Formats: sequence, structure tokens, C-alpha cells
Amino acid sequence: MEEELNYTNAFEELQSIVSEIELGEISVDELSEKVKRATTLIKFCKLKLTTTAEDVNAILKELEN
Repeated sequence: MEEELNYTNAFEELQSIVSEIELGEISVDELSEKVKRATTLIKFCKLKLTTTAEDVNAILKELEN
């Protein structure tokens, strides 16, 4: 069973992919798939951060009233 994607899991997986690339541990055959997965993870993390920031701002605005 695949673990549900959340920010922490996505960020950790992204760090792992970056490390593998930096260390040259990925074959040319795997590189394309890893880059595609990294792109998906980056988009997910960016969306999560944006959504969270919007939620926090909305809560803070409510507290001001």
C-alpha cells in the first residue's frame, strides 16, 4: 500500500532524489523518471505551502476583527 502523500513525505522524497542525483547514484535510464517525480513533488509542496499560508492569513484576519 502506498503511503498517503503529505508535505513531510513529499519533501523527504524530494531530498532523497536530489541527493541521489548529486551523488551520481541514478543511472541515465532512471534520470528522466526521477526528474518527473521530483517535478510532481515540487508542485505538490508549493501548492501545500501556498494553501497553508492562505489559511493562516485568513485565521489571522479573523482574529483582528
